[in-house]
Amino acid sequence: MPVDRPLPAGRHGEASAGARRGTVSGEVSRRDVDKLQEEIEELFADLWQVPRFSGLRHGFRPNVDCFHTDDPHALTVVVELPGVEADSLHVVAGERVLAIAGERKRPQLPGRVYQQMEIEYGSFQRQVRLMEDVDPERAHASFERGVLTIVLPVVEQPMPAGRYRIAVERLR
Repeated sequence: MPVDRPLPAGRHGEASAGARRGTVSGEVSRRDVDKLQEEIEELFADLWQVPRFSGLRHGFRPNVDCFHTDDPHALTVVVELPGVEADSLHVVAGERVLAIAGERKRPQLPGRVYQQMEIEYGSFQRQVRLMEDVDPERAHASFERGVLTIVLPVVEQPMPAGRYRIAVERLR
């Protein structure tokens, strides 16, 4: 919580350059900037989604978790995809971005008249910005009970530029 205090005075009584409101002393790391950018992108994605009752939005936006482990040194991305067939999934990694796409199809039953429709169907695409360089050639993805788990080994040197498709193994 910010505390209002007088700013330290410079030589002529004005606030010194480093103490002006809104400035940051020291350096901001690239990781901090990337994290802030990711948080802003997520905020706008959540804020500007068209409400489902308006009929303008197509598809859905699955929830994603991403975490780092030291042993093994890897990034793991977990995506909730209930009702999605593994065959519809496409996972591609490249240049510190992981893209996940697929489709959840609405079951077609003749004579069905909806009283309420809240479950979102259709195509989806999520992009996860990766904070570390990974080796997509050694990555593996598994799909079990509606949860997609992608493990990406972290490497010291970035891989050559390009897109790498990651095969999804269906466990159940």
